[in-house]
Amino acid sequence: MSAKEQQNEAVDTVVEEQASDSMQEAAESQDAAPEAEQAATDSRYDELVKQAEEAQQRYLRAQADFDNFRRRTMKEKEELGQYASMKLVGQLLPVVDNFERAMAAASSNSDYESLAKGVDMIFRQLSGTLDAEGLKPIQSVGEPFNPEFHQAIMTVESDEYEEGIVVEEVQKGYMLKEKVLRPAMVKVSG
Repeated sequence: MSAKEQQNEAVDTVVEEQASDSMQEAAESQDAAPEAEQAATDSRYDELVKQAEEAQQRYLRAQADFDNFRRRTMKEKEELGQYASMKLVGQLLPVVDNFERAMAAASSNSDYESLAKGVDMIFRQLSGTLDAEGLKPIQSVGEPFNPEFHQAIMTVESDEYEEGIVVEEVQKGYMLKEKVLRPAMVKVSG
């Protein structure tokens, strides 16, 4: 064999060895790559599971807080409903006291004029208390009939009023602030 052929054969051998080594390294790195990918995937999965558990715990705490809030507001509404009239009743107690005094005075004294005067004063005190709370009488006589404010109990012929006008108020109606508490019972010209 010539030197050149020996040299070519040596180069081929070195190239084959390098190719073999490269293939072996590639095979080893391919075996290592799935393991690395698997480890990264497992790590990411564990992290996502942890985040999901934390989110679940936050959700459960929020749900519990909301349930507590709902129960507390329902309890407050019930208490408000039970004691809403407390202020008004407290303001009416002096009126009740004055009625009791008037009745006691009437039984021990037969002065009906002073009894009537005392009852009138008590009525004005009661009216003032109710007025302060926003209770207003509905003006009816001479006004056009309005079913939101009036309840017609009958129609009557009238020379004084046009048709559809309230002629007589049978029972007063009242508004509490801007809402009709009780419509006025009226007779309407027909």
